[in-house]
Amino acid sequence: MSGTRFEDLQVWKRSRELTAAIYRLTRSDALVSDPALCGQMRRAAVSVMSNIAEGYERGGNRELVNFLSIAKGSVGELRSQVYVAEDSALLDKQCAARLRSDCLALSRLLAGFIRYLQQSQYKGYKFRHTKPDRVDAP
Repeated sequence: MSGTRFEDLQVWKRSRELTAAIYRLTRSDALVSDPALCGQMRRAAVSVMSNIAEGYERGGNRELVNFLSIAKGSVGELRSQVYVAEDSALLDKQCAARLRSDCLALSRLLAGFIRYLQQSQYKGYKFRHTKPDRVDAP
């Protein structure tokens, strides 16, 4: 993973797409009538993207796994909020089902990435040790 940026991660790209879909959706007339739910859905979606990015930028495998786990929790939170929107008749069944499916797909990607990192020898770029340049005493 060295040399990559969080923007190169498939899981981050998918979270960005989901966040954009949530922002488009929460501008719709039906959902605008519940600003609290709109805000929660937006925050949950943004949390997914942000936690993937923050975990990656910290440079350590253990920290990345922790932040990916938080992101996975936020995807679950968003999926639950979609049920609230559907049950309140703010979302139609088809739209809600599509969003839940997108959330589940992203959750699976996160789970797979977490499993990979837990089984990998990769420890993160901050653990790469380089030998300092040799300095000869005068």
